[in-house]
Amino acid sequence: MYKAHLNQQVLTDISWWHWLLTIPLLGINLAGYRWGMAGAMGLCSLAGGYFWYRLRDIKPYPVQVRIAYVTWSAVGLLPGMQWMLWIQLCGTTAMVTVGYCPLIRLLSLLPLNRTEPLTTSLVRRAFVQEPCAGGLVEWTTDDSSHEGNCCSLPTNQISLACSLPVCSQSTSQEFHRA
Repeated sequence: MYKAHLNQQVLTDISWWHWLLTIPLLGINLAGYRWGMAGAMGLCSLAGGYFWYRLRDIKPYPVQVRIAYVTWSAVGLLPGMQWMLWIQLCGTTAMVTVGYCPLIRLLSLLPLNRTEPLTTSLVRRAFVQEPCAGGLVEWTTDDSSHEGNCCSLPTNQISLACSLPVCSQSTSQEFHRA
């Protein structure tokens, strides 16, 4: 049986705050104030630049997610594409609240990020995995079969993480295949 509890540890993660601040900016844009999207894209670009500077590579998920997010935002600004911004708002809200990031799951299917062929089974696994640790609400269970990093691909693949590891001695090697 799953039990929900507040994960106060996310309050110390600068990446989580970046995404939390992005949600109202997306909402402001969808309410008709275009400066909201400029703020969201600017914030995301700054965070992407920060992660790229720290990791010196575009392969790590923290960098890829921000590049994809800004690109998705730009496409959503095109005429007739505003529906993409609603998806973006829902996905960002899901990531901040429960740790489920649809964008990183989509990125995990790119050839750059996988070692097995693209199959319907792989796509299904990518999207139906349990949410990652990293949301404000975390679900725990007494069943030991659910322990560990629930947001990781099979052991021969990289961990799905949108932020830098907690350990300050980590390197970019932790974010992409060796």
